[in-house]
Amino acid sequence: MTGKMTAAVLYGKEDMKIEKVPIPRLEEGELLIKVQVALTCGTDVKVYRRGYHARMIVPPALFGHELAGTIDEVGPGVRKFKKGERVVALNSAPCGVCFFCKKHQENLCEDLLFNNGAYAEYIRVPRRIVETNLLTIPDYVNYQDAAMVEPLACVLRGLHETGVEIGDTVAVIGGGPIGLMFVQVAHAIGCNVIAVVKHDSQVAAAKRKGAHDVIQIGHVSDPVEAVRTISSAKRGPDVVIEAVGRPEAWEGAVNMVRKGGTVNFFGGCAAGTKVQIDTNRLHYSEITLKATFHHTPETVRRAFALIAEKKVKGSDYITGEAPLSRLHDVLRLMLNRNGDIKTAIIPGH
Repeated sequence: MTGKMTAAVLYGKEDMKIEKVPIPRLEEGELLIKVQVALTCGTDVKVYRRGYHARMIVPPALFGHELAGTIDEVGPGVRKFKKGERVVALNSAPCGVCFFCKKHQENLCEDLLFNNGAYAEYIRVPRRIVETNLLTIPDYVNYQDAAMVEPLACVLRGLHETGVEIGDTVAVIGGGPIGLMFVQVAHAIGCNVIAVVKHDSQVAAAKRKGAHDVIQIGHVSDPVEAVRTISSAKRGPDVVIEAVGRPEAWEGAVNMVRKGGTVNFFGGCAAGTKVQIDTNRLHYSEITLKATFHHTPETVRRAFALIAEKKVKGSDYITGEAPLSRLHDVLRLMLNRNGDIKTAIIPGH
């Protein structure tokens, strides 16, 4: 296909333009997808605010990475997919041959290939993603649900790597989409969940997702003490998941967890950030500190299965729709924490 398409182009800090750009040309093994829906997320808001992403984006660049759509054009050599199929394309694919891939840590792949450009009428999907991380959407699953697979895959991997067990008390710091997803999945596997959130709208959302207790920052003098107080015997949660990406929240998580417990630093802080941690507490309380990043092909498929089974729905998280022309307004509102969880951007409108 030749011609122009409408797309969001990131130029720098809070500098984004909706403009006409060439429709990507396909090479061997690639696909062109007509985007039916692209979902906003916290990572995209960070990219918009900072003007770049250390691992994924160097401006000027197309951006956005949670999407579902239909195959519009099939490149040379593609055999598994055909024009018109409904698909979800993940935002990355590992090489499969490096040290980390062979250790089943594909998220740490030395040549992890990222793909951005969901906020556009069309997106080119590189060969490696076509071969490794492109999934056909069943007829009974809608585009908005399917587009949720990327963040859900990250959350599933986070819980698995943390070693969460049925019956654990899990505190989740953060009431954004990722935090709420951790609440929902931890509740679903039989955990007692305490949510630590900031905004009024997040209190109700956390309860809907299955939080047994909600601590609202600003309504208590010390959130760490408040969580420990409501935990069993006031000893602290078994697991604390930090899903905010702020150094003070990382430090609070370490002080919140019980002796012998585990902390997962899931929220990524800005580059160059340092945190201070009490070494005595770490050592004598035998606290495990863990961080998890991104997803793997295995967790992508586990997440997609949950979505196909209607265990996780886009309607649980998507609070509105907007045309691509309004993306700038949507991201600015999210910067100001207006309470929206996710917005479905519809490029064709």
